[in-house]
Amino acid sequence: MEQVFSYIIGLGAAVMMPVIFTILGVCIGIRLGDALKSGLKVGVGFIGLSIVTALLTSALGPALQDVVDIYGLQLKVFDMGWPAAAAVAYNTAVGAFIIPVCLGVNLLMLLTKTTRTVNIDLWNYWHFAFIGAVIYFATGSLAWGFFGAIICYIITLVLADMTAYRFQNYYKDMDGISIPQPFCAGFAPFAWLINKGLDKIPGMDKVEIDAEGLKKKFGLLGEPLFLGVVVGVGIGCLTCRSGAEIIDKIPYILALGIKMGAVMELIPRVTVLFIEGLKPISDATRQLIARKFKGADGLNIGMSPALVIGDPTTLVVSLLLIPVTLLLAVILPGNQFLPLASLAGMFYLFPLVLPFTKGNVLKTFIVGLVIITAGLYMVTNIAPAFTLAAHDVFVATGDAAVAIPQGFEGGSLDFASSPLCWVLYQCSVNLKWIGAGILVIISCAMMWWNRVHIARNQRAMADKDSDRLQENI
Repeated sequence: MEQVFSYIIGLGAAVMMPVIFTILGVCIGIRLGDALKSGLKVGVGFIGLSIVTALLTSALGPALQDVVDIYGLQLKVFDMGWPAAAAVAYNTAVGAFIIPVCLGVNLLMLLTKTTRTVNIDLWNYWHFAFIGAVIYFATGSLAWGFFGAIICYIITLVLADMTAYRFQNYYKDMDGISIPQPFCAGFAPFAWLINKGLDKIPGMDKVEIDAEGLKKKFGLLGEPLFLGVVVGVGIGCLTCRSGAEIIDKIPYILALGIKMGAVMELIPRVTVLFIEGLKPISDATRQLIARKFKGADGLNIGMSPALVIGDPTTLVVSLLLIPVTLLLAVILPGNQFLPLASLAGMFYLFPLVLPFTKGNVLKTFIVGLVIITAGLYMVTNIAPAFTLAAHDVFVATGDAAVAIPQGFEGGSLDFASSPLCWVLYQCSVNLKWIGAGILVIISCAMMWWNRVHIARNQRAMADKDSDRLQENI
């Protein structure tokens, strides 16, 4: 089983998602050629996003490492980055069975009407495997590992349903889509709470600074492209020990600025491919549901947040938070995690934050600042268990990508910095049976609430159909 699913996961999202979309498209009545075209566009979108992310990592990584060396920034938790974290998650005993287990839970929740999300984002199932693996190695119990992974999956599906309406209203062309990725979904309750708190501050509710507003007010200075160049040049200057060295490294500094600007400009263009590939599938799904399930609350397709990370507010806030995160990592007392490789995943913090802040740059930045500050401590706290998992995978597979330098512990901003991950870890590892009871009660309460909500929507839609029928008569 482990070999089978390791092979499937090894194909990568760029291969997995076209296959899934083509099969799904044919099943819902789209012609094979059109379904294949949609799937291929999604695959090309993942390839494009990987190339842009690699550009960011290859340009920013060495520069940040130079900054670390120059200023002597040595913290004991080594940043492995999310690809290594995913490799660790999938190559454990929990990860070997995570896909069939989660698909079974999803089917059961659909049958009991406790969710309306069909989660086809198989690649990001590694998040559920990650929390399961960390709990498994911290407790030494495979049962506890699967318990944590399943609870995480249930809570994520309900959160995907709870945020679907806001998500679809904020982002264009996203009807029938939800985001069941726990890294994003785990921030939604905190985004709602912090946003409510900010609105209580006199005058804050009147501050409307969105990305388009920045462009209108500051012109070129407000463009993500220009901000990327400025931040890249600033980081390039920090790699220099003196003014004379800055002059010598001007070509390098300018090249770093252009590369950062290119990332800001290319990400929105790449995400257009996701939308073009997704739209035919989404439209056909809604039509099928309308025909086959009259009076039913429509199902949503659970997709990767990569669809919407090209939003201008996400780009601007992520870019601004990169240097701020480095500063926080150094000055926060008790933090031992220095994010370097993980910074490329900063964009994925905000897909389910923006629907609550309505794209307000200032509010989104404050929410991101709170999330990152807490996240650094969470990564530090979970690092010992994650290190055990990474060491076990390295010994079993010999994969150098998951090797941790001698004297360091391992960590990653994604998914270890998520409040959902940390709460599940604390309840399962430290509170044991009491924590398990709390998690079961919370999960059951959320499923019950979701079922009531779905039933209420079904009745409302049935009443509308009945009224429409009477008018026609």
